[in-house]
Amino acid sequence: MTKGFYSIMLAQFLSSLADNALLIAAIALLSTLNEPEWMTPLLKLFFVVSYVLFAAWVGIFADSMPKGKVMFITNAIKTLGCTIMLFGTHPLLAYGIVGLGAAAYSPAKYGILTELLPPEKLVKANGWIEGLTVASIILGTGLGGFLISPMVDHFVQGANSFGIHNAAQAAIAVMIFVYAAAAGVNLLIPDTGARYPQQDFRPIQTLVNFGESCSLLWKDKLGQISLSVTTLFWGAGATLQFLVLAWADHALGLDLSNAAILQGVVAVGIAIGAVLAAAFVSLKKSTNVLPVGVLMGFSVAFMSFFRESWIPGGFYMFDFHFSYAVIVACIMLIMVGVMAGFFVVPMNALLQHRGHVLMSAGRSIAVQNFNENSSILVMLALYSLLIKAGLGTVTIMVLFGCFVGFSMLGVIFRFRYNQSKMDSLHLIGEDKRH
Repeated sequence: MTKGFYSIMLAQFLSSLADNALLIAAIALLSTLNEPEWMTPLLKLFFVVSYVLFAAWVGIFADSMPKGKVMFITNAIKTLGCTIMLFGTHPLLAYGIVGLGAAAYSPAKYGILTELLPPEKLVKANGWIEGLTVASIILGTGLGGFLISPMVDHFVQGANSFGIHNAAQAAIAVMIFVYAAAAGVNLLIPDTGARYPQQDFRPIQTLVNFGESCSLLWKDKLGQISLSVTTLFWGAGATLQFLVLAWADHALGLDLSNAAILQGVVAVGIAIGAVLAAAFVSLKKSTNVLPVGVLMGFSVAFMSFFRESWIPGGFYMFDFHFSYAVIVACIMLIMVGVMAGFFVVPMNALLQHRGHVLMSAGRSIAVQNFNENSSILVMLALYSLLIKAGLGTVTIMVLFGCFVGFSMLGVIFRFRYNQSKMDSLHLIGEDKRH
């Protein structure tokens, strides 16, 4: 890996850490504002809506200048959104501004990998980026959980300085500095020298070109498989973030500060799965991991029935109480994470490669983001409606897990049909760019 690759990794780590910690802080801020429970998953919905609304433009924006500069600008937008949340803008709107920065950041972040590295290193690079992203999720959710804890809240209310009145506001203030640090690291990313034709930002023509790019990737025999998997995964993953919090309260009796740690536990598993995929799955064998997605979905459905009462008791170590039930829950969540990381990393690498072969790096990542975040919008909206309709956590988790499992079975059947029509190994290197 080149020196520039590690600068990209550090910038991604800081930016993602702030995204995840800010989500926990924003949830806590909604609670202090006495907003209804169904509004909580809408935070993520507002965050990702920009990925869908501006998908046709963020790809060509990423290709219009060196991607390190694009990443600097977009992290500055995130810093702005975080700042206005601190100074009284409603969390949904402010988190939406942060999402706008994230939507424009993503095509540059992933697109620069295809400019910087040869195809045979993409699975390894994705293992790195997913591993560090997961590390940032672990630390980000842990940091967010700590910053909104009663201990910090008590300290902040006692100090009451700089207009910060509670722990949620203090957490948001800290994230402003983390986003600013990420923007600073972006300035260290070298110019890869990749240049694309002058981009056309005219609204109608841009939408037409974007529609053609979407069609090109969905019609590609391997592109449609990898895009189906990542679209399903990210929609499911966004919903699982909130389901884990609800399940931790329902099954284990944990408050938000402690439940946030379980999100980090899932991320540990994803990191392990990403490392295993990077070590053992080549780009040409990437489709072999599809059955793991089926197992992951049904595992979530099974896990929903677990209760703290099944395994009572615990033990003390270093003055901390460790519940046996929580330990078992962590093991289950790690296993779900391992399966998720192991099957999504090769699929993501395959999708990046097919997109780069068929079109430009920025355009392909924008198509990917549009589909994946459309899935997030739909699944989070359905989740909010299910909560508002009064369905319990167990029912929602069973529906969610079975949906993922059966959807992955459908993807496998489609892949086998595609295999019967064309040699998938030949498609790995086929170039249709125009």
